[in-house]
Amino acid sequence: MDRRTLIGAGMAGLALPRTALAQTQAYAGPPHEPGFLPGDSQEFIALWPGTPPGGAGIHMDLKVTDTVQPDGFHVRAVSQIQTPGFFVYRPVKPTGLAMLVIPGGGYASEGGDRGGREIAQYFASKGIISFVLRYRLPGEGWKQRDLAPLQDAQRAMRLIRAGEYGAQKLGVIGFSAGGHLSASLALRHGMLTYGKISAADNIDPRPFVAAHMYPVITMGPGAHAGSRDKLLGENPSAEAIANWSLERHVGADAAPSFVALAADDDVVPPAPNGIAFYRKLQEAKIASQMHVFEAGGHGFSLHWAQGKPCAAWPDLFLSWAGTHGFKV
Repeated sequence: MDRRTLIGAGMAGLALPRTALAQTQAYAGPPHEPGFLPGDSQEFIALWPGTPPGGAGIHMDLKVTDTVQPDGFHVRAVSQIQTPGFFVYRPVKPTGLAMLVIPGGGYASEGGDRGGREIAQYFASKGIISFVLRYRLPGEGWKQRDLAPLQDAQRAMRLIRAGEYGAQKLGVIGFSAGGHLSASLALRHGMLTYGKISAADNIDPRPFVAAHMYPVITMGPGAHAGSRDKLLGENPSAEAIANWSLERHVGADAAPSFVALAADDDVVPPAPNGIAFYRKLQEAKIASQMHVFEAGGHGFSLHWAQGKPCAAWPDLFLSWAGTHGFKV
């Protein structure tokens, strides 16, 4: 173990009070995992002590693929996730605001950079401590596959609030399939998805504000087929489709939500997904705002938004969030 590993493990230990720390010592790294790049957070907190829910008999080695773009930007995809957790990105001047960042990847993998590290670094530059969620992928053998990502998201929100991060107001932002997970959390924060294992599980995981970027929402007509197949299996029942078509489940306790997408998205159709979700939020009188950009395609995040009108979304989100008490 080198000095940086020791620092990362030490920071992970100091980040949580004693009651929560006992739940994370099974895994607090390593920072130099496959695909590690300079600038990656070396502070990792595992979500579960030992085996995650529904994981008996599952043994996987983390897989990271890295495609370097012509301009040098890395596009890493992470899969075979045995140990879910979150990476911490700390601001120089904390504001008391915090964001859980959920990358996308069609529930088949998770972005390491696009919708992940770049977002956390951006928010940290604004004084917002950020946590990039590494959640279990439903098609990798977990029992109750459809619940595994939400279990991880709920648990992450609780551990962050239990920890000594100064996270006075904790929001969530998700991208693509990560947007399905952020929307699930915004709607189903109170859903019992796992048995309590520590005092942290008594904490409310409801986001203070939520953002859903070009989100996967429906599992019915207009669904992103890849996300549906990974979440529900290749031949899901009508009941499963209805249960995870989130536009059908907007209730009065949904978190205030910001939705952004591009009209030319040919991967996740806007009308039955983000737009339908926003309409249901409005019908339920949930504080919400939507931006539909003329161009941007799917997965514009930050790097691919440069030079396009959709590059305005971070300022638009923070401006909107500020009107709901999440003010930088």
